[in-house]
Amino acid sequence: MTATRAIDQLRRIAFLLERGRAETHRVRAFRGAAKTLEDLPAAEFDRRIEDGTLTDLPGIGPVSAKVIGEAFAGATAGYLGRLEGEVAPLVEGGEALRQALRGDLHTHSDWSDGGSPIEEMAVTARDLGHDYIVLTDHSPRLKVANGLSIDRLRRQLDVVRDLNTKLAPFRILTGIEVDILEDGSLDQDPDLLAELDVVVASVHSKLRMPAEDMTPRMVAAIANPAVDVLGHCTGRLVTGGRGTRPESTFDAEVVFEACRRFGVAVEINSRPERLDPPRRLLRLAVEGGCVFSIDTDAHAPGQLDWQPYGCTRAEECGVTADRVVNTLSAEELLAWTRSKG
Repeated sequence: MTATRAIDQLRRIAFLLERGRAETHRVRAFRGAAKTLEDLPAAEFDRRIEDGTLTDLPGIGPVSAKVIGEAFAGATAGYLGRLEGEVAPLVEGGEALRQALRGDLHTHSDWSDGGSPIEEMAVTARDLGHDYIVLTDHSPRLKVANGLSIDRLRRQLDVVRDLNTKLAPFRILTGIEVDILEDGSLDQDPDLLAELDVVVASVHSKLRMPAEDMTPRMVAAIANPAVDVLGHCTGRLVTGGRGTRPESTFDAEVVFEACRRFGVAVEINSRPERLDPPRRLLRLAVEGGCVFSIDTDAHAPGQLDWQPYGCTRAEECGVTADRVVNTLSAEELLAWTRSKG
């Protein structure tokens, strides 16, 4: 018997732990065990099951070995069964918006600071009911996030092209989360940005810049024809392992008017530690006539199921589905991005 059933159960456990915001080390334990099995020859897997030496392999401890043994026997592992029994809606409200979403415009893979390969992120998104995701790994100056150079991004485009052939009709749309530099320019080659399907522009540096400098910085990026989405506009952190961080200050009316004028979607970032923009600014963007994208900013497969956090806030603030660009089909979304160039 192959290890496929065990690998699937280990990955499902990791997904549910991520979805529930469990400690990273717990998630990595199960993902690491799945990767070890994936790389193990079938004959060795059978032998180690028989002689009880799975825990001699790197990345497999007593808990994951028990899951593997139960899966090998044809059962649902007890650990997985308990997690499945605890699955519940993450938050109340926003169900209609979530059902209307066709994709996720802000996701990361292990090409930058995400934890999983592109294909695993894509397959998970497909299994959650999406028609597409946009792959938006970081741009080069964000070295702490292993941002993509021009050459690495071009190689990634080749990988995405091959995966789209394999995964069709599901689609991975090409993209980037490009840094907005201090002068409002974008941290990637303009010609390469023009080749991408979706560009999310975000501020990641000098977040405490005075409002009189931050506002023109953001507006300059929004006015750039390459930009489609303004990512996590205040940069705040409200909880999580990195601690808290206050909002960046800027003239929100000016910034949201620029988004409206240049057809740039304001991202409703669904990460629990961000929940950006705050409700008061989200309502201001609604009143200002902006369009929106409701994204997870997922760095791992289980985080792709976090959109309900954003959908609930969107509903509370009066965002309707007709103003959310990722309710569009892939072709409609591409027509929208191309119409702005």
